Amino acid sequence: MIPARNDGTLRIGGLALRDHWFDVPLDHGAPDGETIRVYAREVASASSVDDENMPWLVFFQGGPGGKSPRPTGATGWIGRAVEDFRVLLLDQRGTGRSTPITARTILTRGGVPEQAAYLSHFRADSIVADAELIRRTLMGDRPWSILGQSFGGFCSLTYLSLAPDHLSAAYITGGLGPIQNSADDVYRVTYGHVREKNAAFHAAYPQARDTLEAVADLLRKGDVRLPDGSPLSVQRLQTLGMAFGSRIGTPPIHYLFEEAFADGPGGRELSETFLHGVQAQVSYAGRPLFAVLHEPCYAQGAATRWAAHRLRPPDFDPDAAPLLFTGEMIYPWMFEEDPALTPFAEAAELLAERSDWPALYDVGQLRRNEVPVAAALYTDDMYVDAGFSEVTAREVRGARVWKTNAYEHDGLRETDNVLDRLIRMVRGEL
Repeated sequence: MIPARNDGTLRIGGLALRDHWFDVPLDHGAPDGETIRVYAREVASASSVDDENMPWLVFFQGGPGGKSPRPTGATGWIGRAVEDFRVLLLDQRGTGRSTPITARTILTRGGVPEQAAYLSHFRADSIVADAELIRRTLMGDRPWSILGQSFGGFCSLTYLSLAPDHLSAAYITGGLGPIQNSADDVYRVTYGHVREKNAAFHAAYPQARDTLEAVADLLRKGDVRLPDGSPLSVQRLQTLGMAFGSRIGTPPIHYLFEEAFADGPGGRELSETFLHGVQAQVSYAGRPLFAVLHEPCYAQGAATRWAAHRLRPPDFDPDAAPLLFTGEMIYPWMFEEDPALTPFAEAAELLAERSDWPALYDVGQLRRNEVPVAAALYTDDMYVDAGFSEVTAREVRGARVWKTNAYEHDGLRETDNVLDRLIRMVRGEL
């Protein structure tokens, strides 16, 4: 049992946790209209929880569509952060406990046009507007600092564009996103990175090649179903490569293929262990917004029109030999094969064709930036192209960038060293 204080504070592993709930407009452009509920968890060191002078740091999670971490103790980057800050772990709208969007809840939003209109309010600009309302509620006119990981870094750049006067500092990890590039630009580049990660995977685990091809051959011959009843096609199998952008995510794919086959009543077949493991990797049941809004998070004044699908190179075809894994790409067929995404299919099609997306960044404001910014730029990042990141860094006046190949996209989760270095960069210690 987790002990609780009378004021609702929970104490876990040297941390003190408090819940916060906020009613925010669904559409910040129509503040008197429908509202949704946003949840955030305040995290402080147990020894400093009552220190009202402790500055705030709000965390923007990666995604889109990812909920904030659930801390279990004062370790990792959270343990480092609470040495200097009172941390706010924000469940971004539509995720976690913040009016979550699921395959069931989207069906309550009326017809397909209404569903698409609703989903359009869950991008970075709305997330930043939520954060500003929360900041004013918690702190009045005082500024706070922000930490953005991956898509959270995109949100940080939006914050620096829209409300820089309310920020003390911005820390960005793997999230110096392309602020003036289209989804087409992104996928033209990132397919090359995924190709390199395929080569690295098979160089590290050469025995996986034959198993991968054997599994693919079996899938081509018959109707194979995952435990939830959905089909396991070759193209769906290929999406396991999503994990290759994370150094701690790649080995589990190797171990998964180690146990791909078992002897069954009819002979050699895919093992239950393998099928359950694949389902855990490829299902979007826990994060449908990632699939629905992944390409729209790049959209500014133009339609994405399923960019990853249109630009998919021939060597990534499901019938190509050797078979390649894909990466952080969303394809329209996913909304047919994944039961967690099927209810979103028609609305996602409307979003893919939408051409009047508002701007997410103010390049002029970024060029005038006065907020201290420190960013970790991972040169081997499969998800966020280092070249685009360098261009973005040059557009943000005064941004200090640490370029490193010591970590991949998940460096913040791997160690507390990344955040520690960025904090010292802002302080001028490095």
